Amino acid sequence: MSSLGIKDLLGIKGLSRKQIYLVLDTAAGFKDVLKRDIKKVPALRGKTVFNLFFEPSTRTRTSFELAAKRLSTDVINFSVPTSSFVKGESLLDTIRTIESYGVDYIVIRHSSSGVPHFIARHSHASVVNAGDGINEHPTQALLDAFTIKEKKGYFEGLKIAIVGDILHSRVAKSNIYCLRELGAELRIVAPPTFVPHGIDSFGVEVYFDADKGLKDVDVIMMLRIQNERQEGGFLPSSDEYSRFWGLTEERLARASQGAVVMHPGPMNRGVEIMSEVADSTSSVILEQVTNGVAVRMAVLYLLNRTRVTKHV
Repeated sequence: MSSLGIKDLLGIKGLSRKQIYLVLDTAAGFKDVLKRDIKKVPALRGKTVFNLFFEPSTRTRTSFELAAKRLSTDVINFSVPTSSFVKGESLLDTIRTIESYGVDYIVIRHSSSGVPHFIARHSHASVVNAGDGINEHPTQALLDAFTIKEKKGYFEGLKIAIVGDILHSRVAKSNIYCLRELGAELRIVAPPTFVPHGIDSFGVEVYFDADKGLKDVDVIMMLRIQNERQEGGFLPSSDEYSRFWGLTEERLARASQGAVVMHPGPMNRGVEIMSEVADSTSSVILEQVTNGVAVRMAVLYLLNRTRVTKHV
């Protein structure tokens, strides 16, 4: 089994196609493990994962915790409201304290972009970015790619539309890096206020009309409006957003036959996606959640392989 060749997973940007496929192929093996009666392997027995989440999270934190436990690691969950951090302890001192426990992985989510990179420079542990500000969310992009590969079997020439708040979405950025590297044809479908300046340089097509942007696409990736990362003024109202940009059955019908619908969660039903679409046979949203465990198992395992290889 190969390794990723890197100590930390801080983003998709900079990963090669070979590295991405290594994660996807390894995740396929771990998904088979999750189908067994005993859903655990001793691959990382004796290792310790420290979940350091400075932002609210249900899916990602639970997914990482379950992935670690399925690999037989010990897991420590860091609660910011009850920690010394709220007493004024610096982030660097927090990391040094964590390191003194002899942890092998630090899984970090933070509202400020670049924090995982800072921690990686000051830690011997493998750092996994679970979302930093509006920068990246690499494991989400990897699980999305894994889900697409399962459903479609290929990436080259696949038409994928990412719809919604591109400007504030770390999921969108990581998916653009990932899916472009894999050869997919990407469309950004969003109101002008939600499109980052210079997005054309990423090799994507930009549509300001949802009906036109969704025509004949194979995958529709819906995004939540990131209200917590903006100060308002981007949209007149949620109702107007839903009317012009929400994924309805009528808009879904414009996509190619057999198109799949994705969403990283949490969903705002009735805003960016209608319930009849979210619960339809086209939706793979719950499968994304399941696949997230297998992909995060693969990431932890491959980072450990890198550390072992370098040590040897």
